[in-house]
Amino acid sequence: MGEISSSIKMPFKTKKRKKAGRFRGRNSHGHGSRKKWRSSGEQGGFGMAGTGKRADHKKSLVIKLYGNNYFGKQGITSRGTAKDKSKFMNLRDIEKKYEKGEVNLKEYKILGDGEITKALTIKARGFTKSAKEKIEKAGGKTILTKTYEDRKTEKIKDAKDNKKSE
Repeated sequence: MGEISSSIKMPFKTKKRKKAGRFRGRNSHGHGSRKKWRSSGEQGGFGMAGTGKRADHKKSLVIKLYGNNYFGKQGITSRGTAKDKSKFMNLRDIEKKYEKGEVNLKEYKILGDGEITKALTIKARGFTKSAKEKIEKAGGKTILTKTYEDRKTEKIKDAKDNKKSE
């Protein structure tokens, strides 16, 4: 078994060049974008991790996904502030929905936005000055009703008054 003659070509390279040598000066080393071959720790965590409300290092990603509403405080932030859960209705809505007679809206406070032409008797939790004037001007009547919350607050007030008088 002697030497291989030079006339026969080998089907594979005898010496393969190292990739490290070929990729010097290229920071991705054949893995596409710079960030693709890195672990999540190099990028500040998986996905939205580390964005936080006050974070800054993934800001461009967050703004692209959610816009500028993601950062900062929104809405009522103090714990003691209770959200107003009462219902309101404008005169323009009453004008559209109801034809004539008595309208029972005991859960609502009636607001004076819009005009009313029909003579309606409206039962409601409350009325604004302008709403009351407009209803009476059209020939209607306003009747105040007490809701569950109103009765509850009344009982609490009565209990406090009784304690003071004792």
